[in-house]
Amino acid sequence: MAVDLFIPCFVDQIFPHTAMNMVKVLEAVGCEVHYNANQTCCGQPAYNAGYKAEACTVARKFLHDFPAGASDRYVVSPSASCVGMVRNAYAELFEGTDDQPRYYGLQRRIFELTEFLVDVLGITEIPGSALTGQYTYHDSCSALRECGIKEAPRLLLDAVTGLERLEMAENETCCGFGGTFAVKFEAISVAMAQQKVEHALATGAQYIISTDTSCLMHLDAYIRRENKPIKTLHVADALASGW
Repeated sequence: MAVDLFIPCFVDQIFPHTAMNMVKVLEAVGCEVHYNANQTCCGQPAYNAGYKAEACTVARKFLHDFPAGASDRYVVSPSASCVGMVRNAYAELFEGTDDQPRYYGLQRRIFELTEFLVDVLGITEIPGSALTGQYTYHDSCSALRECGIKEAPRLLLDAVTGLERLEMAENETCCGFGGTFAVKFEAISVAMAQQKVEHALATGAQYIISTDTSCLMHLDAYIRRENKPIKTLHVADALASGW
């Protein structure tokens, strides 16, 4: 199956290794991966900050970067947050416009990595994946509430040789990042990160794994500052381990 990659600006600039590991995983299950180098951002930062006109400009470019064609290739991303933006917020941005039909076409084709593997391809194990240790899973707000992603990443991670899941308390509670929320409400944001990390540490796990690098970056900053004995890891990096 041929697929298009959507690498969010956040991943491209700060976590490019995660993008490459997603390519590694997709190719391992037989996908032919395509990448449009003209792609930039989905428009989420502007949209969440209330700049809807500016967000619409960026979103319109996104539609042109991933056009529907004869192949109608799936668009796969390592960020549930950005996938949620395209699926849901674009409905408001393009309502009643000439771009609305194009948006509906893209809405049906865009998937976060783990839901694409499990729900579209029917794959629940990446051959050769191996990572020794125990992990606890963080359900990001965007993955869980905007995309309905819960079981897919757990199924894939539980199949990684040597990796054991330990569920933490309140795993569906926000980590406190929220984009500009972390800047505007720093004290609350840090307190939420502290609570999340403490719940993770209580399990005894070595890793916090999630679908969103933004959440993981936020948690990792707190972990590093407080010198806590736990690491963060994106699901794509975990699935690409050991081979």
